[in-house]
Amino acid sequence: EINIISWNGREPKYDIREWAPDRAKMGKGITISKEEAEILKKALNSKEDL
Repeated sequence: EINIISWNGREPKYDIREWAPDRAKMGKGITISKEEAEILKKALNSKEDL
């Protein structure tokens, strides 16, 4: 699941992680900035085998 989060008034970031079906527990994941998300998007779009 991808969410946009902001902690303590900081710049929003993309949070990518698994959640339990009832959303009571979150699994491991990553949090990336907008700039990092743009780099990831470019890299994924350039892959023909995805």
